[in-house]
Amino acid sequence: MKSANPDAKIPYLDFVARSLNIPLIEDNSPLVVDLFAGCGGLALGFEACGLRAIGYEQLPDACKTYQQNLHRLCHQVKLTRHPALVEGAKAIVGGPPCQPFSVGGHQLGLTDSRDGFPIFLDAIKRYRPQLALFENVRGMLFRSKAYFLEIVQALEELGYIVEWEILNAADYGVPQRRERLFCVAHLGGWVWPQKTHSSCPYTAGEALGELAFSIPENPKFLTASMDRYIKKYESASKCIKPRDLYLDAPARTVTCRNLSGATGDMLRIKLPDGRRRRLTVREGARLQSFPDNFEFSGSQESQYKQIGNAVPPLLAKAIATSVKAYLNGSSTPPASGYILNQPKQLSLKLF
Repeated sequence: MKSANPDAKIPYLDFVARSLNIPLIEDNSPLVVDLFAGCGGLALGFEACGLRAIGYEQLPDACKTYQQNLHRLCHQVKLTRHPALVEGAKAIVGGPPCQPFSVGGHQLGLTDSRDGFPIFLDAIKRYRPQLALFENVRGMLFRSKAYFLEIVQALEELGYIVEWEILNAADYGVPQRRERLFCVAHLGGWVWPQKTHSSCPYTAGEALGELAFSIPENPKFLTASMDRYIKKYESASKCIKPRDLYLDAPARTVTCRNLSGATGDMLRIKLPDGRRRRLTVREGARLQSFPDNFEFSGSQESQYKQIGNAVPPLLAKAIATSVKAYLNGSSTPPASGYILNQPKQLSLKLF
């Protein structure tokens, strides 16, 4: 199937700049509350659609990054149960902490203090938005499916229709094969965004451009011992070919670990002279589809963390386009106590 986007193969940086240009946002445009907002990757997509986004984020560096790049406020606060949020939100979105469900996590679910889903559900129960949406690692749908279905049931008991999909960021213009679970609670009429780049994804080379073979300031090259470790790691993992960054294809998933960790999973560029170097902050940001004028605050490690944890803004805009279309024709939110589906007994208390 051909791409539905006529701009699919314009130069990548031009495509990003044009897609994520924030228009003048009217004060009466729908308000979106962004929980666990990080540095604002999700909010950037919503603002690029002309929606107001207000964030809540506990990390100072991420909150500062959000504030200096986006038009709306980001509250620096550690969210707790039954959070007090701004009134009037048409949608509540976010990425509740994913450590309990990630491949490298401990799979502790509600017993993990980093779990943000009870907080997210508390907010929906109190503020009754027309739509709620969360993003998480794809493993939540498999390794923690029982818990995921409990969350779905809790949303249904609040009167929502719940749908979910695993979306690949490369299908929406992001130069990265990043699969993430998106779950939407709505009142009827939700339509998932149409894939725009499934047949013509942007490659890592198109994203990095001249940076790919340059030597940045204070470069971090892999040492001989690191190369030996990586070779041993890849052999044990039965990798078919080295896990270098291949410029003729989208990158593999960008994470905090492979941006900053000196491990076999590291994202690295192999230069023509055979040396390998770690990606810079700007290179990681480009692979995540942040525009070049988006500046990150904090130490280098903090910036890597912000980038790796973010929802790619181009993917966020695709989602936001569907949210905006839905809100333009949405019905009223469910009244307190309204039940759309027959209640079922929960084995875990979420509220």
